[in-house]
Amino acid sequence: MPNFKVALIARDDSTREDPIPQWVLDTFQKEGIDFVSEECTTRDEMASLAGDADVVWVFGDHQDVMTSENLDVIPQCGAIIRTGSGCDNVPVDAATELGIIVANTPTAVSGPVSEHTIGLLFAVIRHIPFLDRGIRAGKWQQVEVGRKLGWHLQGNTLGLIGFGNIPRLVVKKLSGFELTVLVYDPYVEKDVITSAGAVSETMENVLSKSDFVSVHCPYTKDTYHLIGERELRLMQPNAIFINTSRGPVVDEPVLVRALTEKWIAAAGLDVFEQEPTDPGNPLFKLDNVVLTPHTAGYADTTLPDFWQLSVETAVDLSHGSWPRSYVNPGVKPRWNLK
Repeated sequence: MPNFKVALIARDDSTREDPIPQWVLDTFQKEGIDFVSEECTTRDEMASLAGDADVVWVFGDHQDVMTSENLDVIPQCGAIIRTGSGCDNVPVDAATELGIIVANTPTAVSGPVSEHTIGLLFAVIRHIPFLDRGIRAGKWQQVEVGRKLGWHLQGNTLGLIGFGNIPRLVVKKLSGFELTVLVYDPYVEKDVITSAGAVSETMENVLSKSDFVSVHCPYTKDTYHLIGERELRLMQPNAIFINTSRGPVVDEPVLVRALTEKWIAAAGLDVFEQEPTDPGNPLFKLDNVVLTPHTAGYADTTLPDFWQLSVETAVDLSHGSWPRSYVNPGVKPRWNLK
């Protein structure tokens, strides 16, 4: 009987040039797992490397070969590992129909993204980038800007759209600020939300009652432009909008209008509809927006955790166990798993 096989078919730009850690190779060898790795950019390359693989592994965001049309060239595959959180670069629906589990590693980025979410919120509330640019330009705006600071955090209301690992950490880390936390997530039980010190609400109430709204949704066909004109107009005119999830969850041109026409007061954004975003993006011209280039998930711990959690997932699957995290709970797997 052939050994269990894992094929790493794609790595993102941040890791592609780095060698695979030796401990990864040693672990697979110790577990009796055949491991192969090669950057596959075509259907034929994917078939050659992973045609007989039990697990096909995609490390990160940027790749084009893992498509629904190419799943037929990996007929032995029972699971796809997507290193990272969002699985919008994996054909989840098509994989589910074929009995392929789509596993991911969201806890590797949960800590950094929660910190970045809070960082963006503070940066907007305290006008930090604006003041930094001003003082570097020789403008001492202590009194002028100090009197115009438009927000405070203590005792206000935070609204969360989505309540997975990241927003739960946001709530925990902001607990000292005595915030009222409102949550909309139709996939999370009400008692889970309540036990975290938050209140389960409708999306309309979260948007209309919150001083700060932070989005934490995966990008799927159901969440595309989840936040559009109707939703942004529900928000208070002094509200701050934060997005560290995925750009297409928000209708970006409408968000520009909302910020320009003052439907809402300000925003902190780490993600964009198109990435890399166009240098002429109108968001760049607005002084009530703080922007970062989809870096929320990066920290000194991220890459080691990516490798660790991905390898652990592959090993669990080789032992016939369900992975600790997967995004298609309705899948009927090809394997009998415990």
